[in-house]
Amino acid sequence: MMEYNFSYYLSNFLGKYLPGVAGVSTNTVLSYRDTFVLYLRFMKTEKNIPAERMKLLSIDAKCFSEFLDWLEMQRHCSVTTRNVRLAAIHAFFRYLQYEAPECLNICQKVLAIPFKKTEQRTLNYFSLDGIKLLLNMPDTSTKSGRRDLALLSLMYDTGARVQEIADLTPQCIRFEKPATIRIHGKGNKTRIVPMMEAQVSLLKQYMLEQNLLKSEEQPHPLFRNKRGEKLTRAGISYILDKYVSMAREANPELVPDNISCHCLRHSKAMHLLQSGVNLVYIRDFLGHYSVQTTEVYAKADSRQKRQALEKAYVDVTPNTDPVWQENSDLLEWLVSLGK
Repeated sequence: MMEYNFSYYLSNFLGKYLPGVAGVSTNTVLSYRDTFVLYLRFMKTEKNIPAERMKLLSIDAKCFSEFLDWLEMQRHCSVTTRNVRLAAIHAFFRYLQYEAPECLNICQKVLAIPFKKTEQRTLNYFSLDGIKLLLNMPDTSTKSGRRDLALLSLMYDTGARVQEIADLTPQCIRFEKPATIRIHGKGNKTRIVPMMEAQVSLLKQYMLEQNLLKSEEQPHPLFRNKRGEKLTRAGISYILDKYVSMAREANPELVPDNISCHCLRHSKAMHLLQSGVNLVYIRDFLGHYSVQTTEVYAKADSRQKRQALEKAYVDVTPNTDPVWQENSDLLEWLVSLGK
């Protein structure tokens, strides 16, 4: 019953099913691959079972539970990372229960492994004044400073994820009115985001300076380093961190703690919400699958909550002092209530 190697199903899952049938992005395939690279390493070092000897009969829910504990205890991974790895494992066993129905009992036990609860983090985002301060930091008298300003302003104005910005090419930009940018996001989903005139002007100047408006440059990266190579996520984070440090020195009150590239995305979403934009439109703008994901911004916006409560508030308190304030003998008044 279990003559087929574990590696056979895993190879098909990563090489054929995920990209071909499920149609997931390359980043998702790589993330799932990394999960099973770690699992194979765990099985070899902790269980003394090398990859070539692994069969479906040699795996069970207990092995995967021990693997997840190993990630936390030995590799010091966070609960969030543990849950990411478990999501990859669940995806594989959902696939496996149809490819190898004789393993259905094993699959159900692995799929029953629960995710760990994580602490809900507070959203970090810039105020409008904070964004203005940040975008004033690049030195626009230098070529790299003008690139950095175009990069950071585009990240904020489009609410794009850092990988989405890194993957942009000149052919994604449409300067004709209404100007738009085509963003290829998570799950191979593409969305069209409008660009305002100020952003169009800034981006066009940058592309002219970099000779990116030529037809032969259309498929090449929009943002590059000094060597002409595509900026990586780490490179973009380095650029942001540099200007965040400068902004914090200029006015620490306007710069939140623990700023990351995703904070620019949070900032744009919060500013749209505070301007009265409907959550459904913000969902489409950010490329969220469900409006429930976007609702996190409504929950985090204390100012919006306060204004809504103040608008709905009706004064129901009496104009006269309550009887317990008028009666000097509280005990006498309480006794009189029962008569």
